[in-house]
Amino acid sequence: MTTATERSVPKPVFTDAEAGAKEFPDSGARRFNYFVPQKRKQTHYEDVTVEVQPDPRHYLAQGWLYGFSNGKGGYPLEWTALKAWGSDRPEPERGPGSGGRGYEWPAHGWHEFRDPNEEWELSLYRYNANVVRQVNANVDAAKQAKAFEQWSPNWVRFVAQHVGAWMHVDHGLGLYLFANANRRGPTNMHNTAIAVNSMHLIRAAQDLALYQLTLSEEIPGFEGSAHLDTWNSDPSWQGVREVAERLTAIDDWGEAIFAANVVFQPLIGELFRSQLVMQAAPRNGDFVTPTIVGAEEFDFSERDLRYTLAIFDLLTNDREFAEHNNRTLNGWLANWVGLTIPAARAMQPLWSQPDSKPIRFEDALDRVKSRFAGIVEDLGLELPKELER
Repeated sequence: MTTATERSVPKPVFTDAEAGAKEFPDSGARRFNYFVPQKRKQTHYEDVTVEVQPDPRHYLAQGWLYGFSNGKGGYPLEWTALKAWGSDRPEPERGPGSGGRGYEWPAHGWHEFRDPNEEWELSLYRYNANVVRQVNANVDAAKQAKAFEQWSPNWVRFVAQHVGAWMHVDHGLGLYLFANANRRGPTNMHNTAIAVNSMHLIRAAQDLALYQLTLSEEIPGFEGSAHLDTWNSDPSWQGVREVAERLTAIDDWGEAIFAANVVFQPLIGELFRSQLVMQAAPRNGDFVTPTIVGAEEFDFSERDLRYTLAIFDLLTNDREFAEHNNRTLNGWLANWVGLTIPAARAMQPLWSQPDSKPIRFEDALDRVKSRFAGIVEDLGLELPKELER
């Protein structure tokens, strides 16, 4: 009997590796203490969001660990014209070359932002799942009740052409403005809130697309592709289309969020959704479309606008750069309001298309102007004269 000679092969030796095996005072802690919570006790949102994105202005003494081919590293602050020193820091003492004696430079003011909605991955999934579940239940109930049979031909045409056209706005802004701005934000707190905003709009576009497919099955002769011609060639929509496409071309992430959520959504989004579709639909026997459009309206008015105001309120009240930020934001206001108001006025013919009319267009426009003026006032900015066009 021959015995095999044991081969001389290096045997793996498992050793504890440096910091991973060491025990620290907080090794078993379930909460983190490397940041100052906004309130007395830190929240779960802060634990999973604050300071997750590395930043050499805080911890990476060797600079960014990664960069772009042009030499830019990580998240350059010059990706927006806005600046942040920090509203809760004492007035800076001037020093040569630093902008403020006694502080590291650049300042850490961006890291003060906290999303008032406390959005993070799990909350996004739960919220969107609940919205989709409710929308599907409303549509299914309408199908069972044969509710679509009472729609007049004019209203069927209106939903196919104009409600369907709005999905192009949602898709464009969600995918090409907010998803792009999400990568450019200076902290993980900004990026998470902006990414959630992106998902709200993409989901709303999908809701409308699926709704069009359902109506194509439920209503004889429903033209599910009519929104394409409307978006591409209907004169009433070309102003909106131009502004939406200009928004997706903005390079400055701060201007993109500001122009979309402070100007475009209140003056055009709410004008179309709240003052037209949700007003006219019940008068024309449609109690389903408002639930779908209303879900998007709630996304914006109760969630997306809230985090937007929190971002820019810090900047307009910044200890060091308030004047610079206010001047920049007022310039953006004048520019984008000047583009948005004519686009909103071009939509006026839509108000005459339903058989049972909503409120007058001028009254609807006055409502959204008043709402917009309140937002501008809350931020301490100047109401642009372009609003009266």
